[in-house]
Amino acid sequence: MDNRLILNNIKALVGTDEKETSLKRGHEMSDLSVLSNAWLFIENGKIVDYGASLVPENYSKSSEIIDCSDKYVFPSFCDSHTHIVYAGSREIEYMDKIMGLSYEEIARRGGGILNSSTRLHKTSEDELFDGAMSRIREAMSFGTGAMEIKSGYGLNTEDELKMLRVIKKLKQYSPVTIKSTFLGAHAVPVEYRGNQSKYVDLIINEMIPKVAEEKLADYIDVFCDKGFFTVDETAAMLQTGISHGLIPKIHANELDYSGGIQIGVKYNALSVDHLEYTGEEEIEALKGSRTMPTLLPGAAFFLNMVHAPARKMISAGLPIALASDFNPGSSPSGNMQLILSMGCIMFRLLPYESINACTINGAYAMGVEKILGTITKGKIANLFITNPIPSIEYMPYSYGNNKIDSIILNGRISKVEDINSTWA
Repeated sequence: MDNRLILNNIKALVGTDEKETSLKRGHEMSDLSVLSNAWLFIENGKIVDYGASLVPENYSKSSEIIDCSDKYVFPSFCDSHTHIVYAGSREIEYMDKIMGLSYEEIARRGGGILNSSTRLHKTSEDELFDGAMSRIREAMSFGTGAMEIKSGYGLNTEDELKMLRVIKKLKQYSPVTIKSTFLGAHAVPVEYRGNQSKYVDLIINEMIPKVAEEKLADYIDVFCDKGFFTVDETAAMLQTGISHGLIPKIHANELDYSGGIQIGVKYNALSVDHLEYTGEEEIEALKGSRTMPTLLPGAAFFLNMVHAPARKMISAGLPIALASDFNPGSSPSGNMQLILSMGCIMFRLLPYESINACTINGAYAMGVEKILGTITKGKIANLFITNPIPSIEYMPYSYGNNKIDSIILNGRISKVEDINSTWA
């Protein structure tokens, strides 16, 4: 790619960073560098330079110039927790939730993850790919430039590999940056109920070696929570994953104080996610660790769950990332603008804190902070240009509507309404 693009007359560049920051924690989360009356120069898919006032003449030559008057430019959102490879929606279970059935009750009736597993088994890789690509384009239109995608609806070796092969193909053809996570330990299949240890053995002795052999995943994840996998089972699976080159991530403490946060920290998990049940012991475990606490407000909202103690976590000096948990059962949306707003509404994050949680900290939580998450010279040019808006705070304030005019991925620009044709 040999292209030169200038964004000129920008009302403000949001999230500029000269220090190559890896993450924001504690009080740092409210620090957001903003450059007013700015320009930005992109060449060959990378951010080359930016500044205030006039664009240098040598950049202007042979460059496409985009006028951004009254518009803000942000780094793209990094959505570090999704399950977008699935077959079919689960709105009937949504009705069950409205009628008062709990997450665990729906799972015991064969709903939830097991429902998605049954559907996925009957669906071809091509169909799964097309469905996931459609969801990616939808997420792109709301500003997402990077996504972590998990398996976990296969629940047997071949179907887990099928999901991961689809994710591998998405990496190849999607314009967003993608990381792949093996989540065979997402639920216990019906045939292993009463003999859960046998399914854990299958994951350890068959699934993980095959995933590693085919180089299908960057990370390994386990649902360590009440009614799912125990701390000891989680430890055994993580140890095996690590021995095969997979970096741990954890579903933890969504349903109870499960010990999932502590076991994630013990094995240097890149992130521990959900965290509705986080107390003093969990916060102490996270202090000084390299593990990113990741909150999923879409799931907490959709399931009407207790909210993670975000303010308490920040006050303790912890970082926080926000992600969509885009999936058919508990968070059927990949709209990261809405997640940005939920960070403020549900968790009482300040707008700058919520922006950092959706960008640089999200990038850290999926291992791409060196190339994405801030507006930094040398990083990949994954950005979005807003419509004319009055302030940065307007982004989370005005929830539910799309405030983006154009997106830029790998230096290539597209109007939101042209995404499907631009990246056909």
